[in-house]
Amino acid sequence: MKYRSIAGTAVSAIGLGAMPLSIENRPEESRAIATVHAALDSGVTLIDTADSYHWHAGEVGHNELLVARALARYGGDTSGVLIATKGGRGRPGDGSWTADATPAHLKRAAEASAERLGVEAIGLYQLHKPDPAVPWEESVGALRELLDAGTIRAAGISNVTTRQIRRAHQILGDGLVSVQNRYSPAVRDTEPELRLSARLGLAFLPWSPLGGISRSSLDGPSGPTSAGTAFQRIAAERGVSPQQIALAWLLSRSPTVVPVPGASRPASVRDSARAPDLELGPEELTQLADALPG
Repeated sequence: MKYRSIAGTAVSAIGLGAMPLSIENRPEESRAIATVHAALDSGVTLIDTADSYHWHAGEVGHNELLVARALARYGGDTSGVLIATKGGRGRPGDGSWTADATPAHLKRAAEASAERLGVEAIGLYQLHKPDPAVPWEESVGALRELLDAGTIRAAGISNVTTRQIRRAHQILGDGLVSVQNRYSPAVRDTEPELRLSARLGLAFLPWSPLGGISRSSLDGPSGPTSAGTAFQRIAAERGVSPQQIALAWLLSRSPTVVPVPGASRPASVRDSARAPDLELGPEELTQLADALPG
Protein backbone atom coordinates (compact mmCIF):
# COMPACT_ATOMS: atom_id res chain seq x y z
CA MET A 1 0.00 0.00 0.00
CA LYS A 2 1.16 3.51 -0.79
CA TYR A 3 0.38 6.36 1.53
CA ARG A 4 -0.77 9.94 1.44
CA SER A 5 -1.15 12.55 4.14
CA ILE A 6 -4.04 14.01 6.10
CA ALA A 7 -2.73 16.84 8.28
CA GLY A 8 0.67 15.22 8.50
CA THR A 9 -0.72 11.78 9.33
CA ALA A 10 0.09 9.04 6.85
CA VAL A 11 -2.98 7.20 5.59
CA SER A 12 -3.44 4.62 2.87
CA ALA A 13 -3.87 6.18 -0.57
CA ILE A 14 -7.22 4.35 -0.81
CA GLY A 15 -9.70 4.33 2.06
CA LEU A 16 -12.73 2.19 2.78
CA GLY A 17 -16.17 3.75 2.50
CA ALA A 18 -18.09 1.70 5.06
CA MET A 19 -21.59 2.99 4.21
CA PRO A 20 -22.69 -0.06 2.10
CA LEU A 21 -22.19 -2.25 5.17
CA SER A 22 -25.10 -0.63 7.01
CA ILE A 23 -27.62 0.89 4.60
CA GLU A 24 -30.30 -0.69 2.40
CA ASN A 25 -29.56 -4.26 1.28
CA ARG A 26 -26.60 -4.43 3.63
CA PRO A 27 -24.74 -7.73 3.95
CA GLU A 28 -25.02 -9.97 6.98
CA GLU A 29 -22.68 -8.93 9.77
CA SER A 30 -20.20 -11.74 9.24
CA ARG A 31 -19.55 -10.57 5.67
CA ALA A 32 -19.45 -6.94 6.75
CA ILE A 33 -16.80 -7.73 9.37
CA ALA A 34 -14.87 -9.78 6.82
CA THR A 35 -14.93 -6.80 4.44
CA VAL A 36 -13.39 -4.48 7.04
CA HIS A 37 -10.80 -7.12 7.88
CA ALA A 38 -9.95 -7.56 4.20
CA ALA A 39 -9.38 -3.81 3.99
CA LEU A 40 -7.03 -3.89 6.96
CA ASP A 41 -5.21 -6.93 5.56
CA SER A 42 -4.74 -4.98 2.30
CA GLY A 43 -3.09 -2.06 4.11
CA VAL A 44 -6.09 0.28 4.25
CA THR A 45 -5.71 2.63 7.22
CA LEU A 46 -8.57 5.08 6.55
CA ILE A 47 -12.16 4.02 7.23
CA ASP A 48 -14.96 6.47 6.46
CA THR A 49 -18.23 6.18 8.35
CA ALA A 50 -21.06 8.38 9.72
CA ASP A 51 -23.70 8.27 12.41
CA SER A 52 -26.39 8.39 9.70
CA TYR A 53 -25.18 5.31 7.85
CA HIS A 54 -28.02 2.98 8.76
CA TRP A 55 -31.13 1.51 7.17
CA HIS A 56 -34.06 1.57 9.59
CA ALA A 57 -35.34 4.17 12.02
CA GLY A 58 -33.80 3.88 15.47
CA GLU A 59 -30.46 2.61 14.17
CA VAL A 60 -28.40 5.79 14.51
CA GLY A 61 -24.74 4.85 14.67
CA HIS A 62 -25.19 1.36 13.16
CA ASN A 63 -22.14 1.75 10.92
CA GLU A 64 -19.93 3.26 13.63
CA LEU A 65 -20.74 0.38 15.98
CA LEU A 66 -20.07 -2.13 13.20
CA VAL A 67 -16.69 -0.59 12.41
CA ALA A 68 -15.80 -0.56 16.11
CA ARG A 69 -16.68 -4.27 16.43
CA ALA A 70 -14.68 -5.12 13.33
CA LEU A 71 -11.61 -3.36 14.68
CA ALA A 72 -11.98 -5.01 18.09
CA ARG A 73 -12.15 -8.47 16.49
CA TYR A 74 -9.19 -7.93 14.17
CA GLY A 75 -6.16 -9.92 15.12
CA GLY A 76 -3.58 -7.39 13.96
CA ASP A 77 -2.46 -3.93 14.99
CA THR A 78 -5.08 -1.23 14.39
CA SER A 79 -3.32 1.64 16.15
CA GLY A 80 -2.51 3.31 12.84
CA VAL A 81 -6.09 3.24 11.52
CA LEU A 82 -7.79 6.61 11.14
CA ILE A 83 -11.55 6.48 11.60
CA ALA A 84 -13.26 9.41 9.88
CA THR A 85 -16.87 9.81 10.90
CA LYS A 86 -19.48 12.44 10.15
CA GLY A 87 -22.42 14.20 11.78
CA GLY A 88 -25.16 16.57 10.70
CA ARG A 89 -27.42 14.28 8.69
CA GLY A 90 -30.21 11.90 9.64
CA ARG A 91 -32.20 9.03 8.17
CA PRO A 92 -35.79 8.62 9.38
CA GLY A 93 -36.00 5.11 7.94
CA ASP A 94 -38.04 5.81 4.82
CA GLY A 95 -35.03 6.11 2.53
CA SER A 96 -34.77 9.88 2.81
CA TRP A 97 -32.00 12.00 4.29
CA THR A 98 -32.40 14.98 6.60
CA ALA A 99 -30.01 17.71 7.77
CA ASP A 100 -29.40 19.05 11.26
CA ALA A 101 -26.19 21.04 11.59
CA THR A 102 -27.14 23.16 14.57
CA PRO A 103 -24.23 23.56 17.00
CA ALA A 104 -26.15 21.79 19.77
CA HIS A 105 -26.87 18.77 17.57
CA LEU A 106 -23.32 18.52 16.21
CA LYS A 107 -21.79 18.59 19.68
CA ARG A 108 -24.16 15.92 20.97
CA ALA A 109 -23.63 13.84 17.82
CA ALA A 110 -19.83 14.00 18.08
CA GLU A 111 -19.87 12.92 21.71
CA ALA A 112 -22.19 10.02 20.85
CA SER A 113 -19.99 8.99 17.91
CA ALA A 114 -16.89 8.96 20.11
CA GLU A 115 -18.68 6.70 22.59
CA ARG A 116 -19.83 4.30 19.86
CA LEU A 117 -16.34 4.15 18.35
CA GLY A 118 -14.83 3.61 21.78
CA VAL A 119 -12.34 6.47 21.52
CA GLU A 120 -11.50 9.39 23.78
CA ALA A 121 -11.22 11.69 20.75
CA ILE A 122 -12.41 11.19 17.16
CA GLY A 123 -9.49 11.18 14.73
CA LEU A 124 -11.37 13.03 11.98
CA TYR A 125 -14.87 14.43 12.43
CA GLN A 126 -16.62 15.79 9.33
CA LEU A 127 -19.65 18.03 8.99
CA HIS A 128 -21.70 15.80 6.71
CA LYS A 129 -23.56 18.49 4.77
CA PRO A 130 -24.39 22.18 5.13
CA ASP A 131 -27.77 22.73 6.72
CA PRO A 132 -29.70 25.42 4.78
CA ALA A 133 -31.55 26.33 7.98
CA VAL A 134 -28.35 27.08 9.91
CA PRO A 135 -25.77 29.78 9.14
CA TRP A 136 -22.60 28.12 7.88
CA GLU A 137 -20.46 29.97 10.38
CA GLU A 138 -22.50 28.56 13.28
CA SER A 139 -22.13 24.97 12.11
CA VAL A 140 -18.39 25.36 11.52
CA GLY A 141 -18.12 27.16 14.85
CA ALA A 142 -19.38 23.97 16.51
CA LEU A 143 -16.43 22.11 14.97
CA ARG A 144 -14.13 24.75 16.44
CA GLU A 145 -15.65 24.13 19.87
CA LEU A 146 -15.27 20.37 19.48
CA LEU A 147 -11.61 20.83 18.57
CA ASP A 148 -11.01 23.11 21.54
CA ALA A 149 -12.76 20.67 23.88
CA GLY A 150 -10.64 17.75 22.64
CA THR A 151 -13.68 15.77 21.50
CA ILE A 152 -12.20 15.61 18.01
CA ARG A 153 -8.58 15.79 16.86
CA ALA A 154 -9.23 17.16 13.37
CA ALA A 155 -12.17 18.53 11.40
CA GLY A 156 -13.43 18.02 7.87
CA ILE A 157 -16.32 19.29 5.79
CA SER A 158 -18.37 17.51 3.15
CA ASN A 159 -20.62 18.41 0.21
CA VAL A 160 -19.38 21.98 0.19
CA THR A 161 -18.65 24.86 -2.19
CA THR A 162 -15.44 26.82 -2.59
CA ARG A 163 -16.93 29.69 -0.59
CA GLN A 164 -17.77 27.36 2.26
CA ILE A 165 -14.28 25.86 2.17
CA ARG A 166 -12.66 29.28 2.39
CA ARG A 167 -14.89 30.40 5.27
CA ALA A 168 -14.35 27.16 7.19
CA HIS A 169 -10.60 27.51 6.71
CA GLN A 170 -10.75 31.01 8.15
CA ILE A 171 -12.63 29.77 11.21
CA LEU A 172 -10.81 26.49 11.82
CA GLY A 173 -7.31 27.24 10.57
CA ASP A 174 -5.06 24.19 10.87
CA GLY A 175 -7.94 22.33 12.51
CA LEU A 176 -9.55 21.90 9.08
CA VAL A 177 -7.77 19.04 7.33
CA SER A 178 -10.12 17.59 4.71
CA VAL A 179 -12.92 18.12 2.21
CA GLN A 180 -15.18 15.25 1.12
CA ASN A 181 -17.23 15.90 -2.01
CA ARG A 182 -18.63 13.71 -4.74
CA TYR A 183 -16.04 13.37 -7.49
CA SER A 184 -15.44 10.69 -10.10
CA PRO A 185 -14.75 10.25 -13.82
CA ALA A 186 -18.49 10.63 -14.39
CA VAL A 187 -19.13 13.50 -11.96
CA ARG A 188 -16.49 16.22 -11.98
CA ASP A 189 -18.45 19.34 -11.11
CA THR A 190 -16.49 19.74 -7.86
CA GLU A 191 -13.17 20.21 -9.67
CA PRO A 192 -12.91 23.79 -8.28
CA GLU A 193 -13.25 22.43 -4.74
CA LEU A 194 -10.57 19.82 -5.42
CA ARG A 195 -8.16 22.47 -6.69
CA LEU A 196 -8.85 24.83 -3.81
CA SER A 197 -8.34 22.01 -1.32
CA ALA A 198 -4.96 21.26 -2.86
CA ARG A 199 -3.93 24.92 -2.62
CA LEU A 200 -4.93 25.03 1.04
CA GLY A 201 -3.17 21.76 1.85
CA LEU A 202 -6.42 19.93 2.60
CA ALA A 203 -6.95 16.28 1.78
CA PHE A 204 -9.71 15.75 -0.78
CA LEU A 205 -11.72 12.58 -0.17
CA PRO A 206 -13.94 11.79 -3.18
CA TRP A 207 -17.12 9.96 -2.24
CA SER A 208 -18.71 7.67 -4.82
CA PRO A 209 -15.32 7.79 -6.58
CA LEU A 210 -16.03 5.00 -9.03
CA GLY A 211 -18.74 7.14 -10.57
CA GLY A 212 -20.61 4.10 -11.83
CA ILE A 213 -17.64 2.60 -13.69
CA SER A 214 -18.58 -0.82 -12.34
CA ARG A 215 -22.21 -0.35 -13.38
CA SER A 216 -21.48 1.15 -16.80
CA SER A 217 -23.21 4.39 -15.89
CA LEU A 218 -20.90 6.14 -18.31
CA ASP A 219 -22.73 4.25 -21.02
CA GLY A 220 -25.37 6.02 -23.03
CA PRO A 221 -28.81 4.71 -24.03
CA SER A 222 -27.40 3.37 -27.27
CA GLY A 223 -24.43 1.61 -25.69
CA PRO A 224 -20.99 2.43 -24.33
CA THR A 225 -19.80 6.04 -24.54
CA SER A 226 -16.21 6.91 -25.42
CA ALA A 227 -15.47 7.38 -21.70
CA GLY A 228 -16.82 3.98 -20.73
CA THR A 229 -14.96 2.36 -23.59
CA ALA A 230 -11.69 4.08 -22.65
CA PHE A 231 -11.74 2.84 -19.07
CA GLN A 232 -12.69 -0.66 -20.19
CA ARG A 233 -10.01 -0.74 -22.87
CA ILE A 234 -7.17 0.43 -20.63
CA ALA A 235 -8.28 -1.99 -17.92
CA ALA A 236 -8.22 -4.87 -20.39
CA GLU A 237 -4.77 -3.85 -21.63
CA ARG A 238 -3.46 -3.69 -18.07
CA GLY A 239 -5.18 -6.89 -16.99
CA VAL A 240 -6.94 -5.14 -14.11
CA SER A 241 -10.48 -4.04 -13.29
CA PRO A 242 -12.02 -0.80 -14.59
CA GLN A 243 -12.45 0.15 -10.94
CA GLN A 244 -8.69 0.10 -10.45
CA ILE A 245 -8.22 2.31 -13.50
CA ALA A 246 -10.82 4.77 -12.20
CA LEU A 247 -9.14 4.96 -8.80
CA ALA A 248 -5.69 5.31 -10.35
CA TRP A 249 -7.05 8.16 -12.48
CA LEU A 250 -8.40 9.85 -9.35
CA LEU A 251 -5.05 9.50 -7.59
CA SER A 252 -3.40 11.18 -10.57
CA ARG A 253 -5.59 14.28 -10.20
CA SER A 254 -3.72 15.58 -7.15
CA PRO A 255 -1.41 14.22 -4.44
CA THR A 256 -4.02 15.39 -1.93
CA VAL A 257 -6.72 13.03 -3.27
CA VAL A 258 -7.59 10.00 -1.12
CA PRO A 259 -10.58 8.16 -2.64
CA VAL A 260 -12.91 6.27 -0.28
CA PRO A 261 -14.73 3.71 -2.46
CA GLY A 262 -17.51 1.81 -0.77
CA ALA A 263 -17.44 -1.97 -0.51
CA SER A 264 -19.69 -4.68 0.85
CA ARG A 265 -17.56 -7.70 -0.11
CA PRO A 266 -13.95 -8.59 0.75
CA ALA A 267 -13.13 -9.10 -2.93
CA SER A 268 -14.21 -5.55 -3.77
CA VAL A 269 -12.03 -3.88 -1.17
CA ARG A 270 -9.03 -6.04 -2.10
CA ASP A 271 -9.46 -4.97 -5.71
CA SER A 272 -9.66 -1.28 -4.81
CA ALA A 273 -6.61 -1.53 -2.55
CA ARG A 274 -4.47 -2.54 -5.54
CA ALA A 275 -5.12 0.74 -7.36
CA PRO A 276 -2.23 2.72 -5.79
CA ASP A 277 0.18 0.25 -7.40
CA LEU A 278 -1.02 1.41 -10.82
CA GLU A 279 0.64 4.42 -12.38
CA LEU A 280 -1.12 5.54 -15.51
CA GLY A 281 1.19 6.75 -18.23
CA PRO A 282 0.89 10.12 -20.02
CA GLU A 283 -0.68 8.52 -23.08
CA GLU A 284 -3.28 6.68 -21.00
CA LEU A 285 -4.14 9.84 -19.08
CA THR A 286 -4.54 11.72 -22.35
CA GLN A 287 -6.83 9.02 -23.73
CA LEU A 288 -9.02 9.21 -20.63
CA ALA A 289 -9.07 13.01 -20.64
CA ASP A 290 -10.09 13.05 -24.30
CA ALA A 291 -12.85 10.51 -23.67
CA LEU A 292 -14.40 12.11 -20.59
CA PRO A 293 -17.49 14.25 -21.18
CA GLY A 294 -17.20 18.02 -20.81
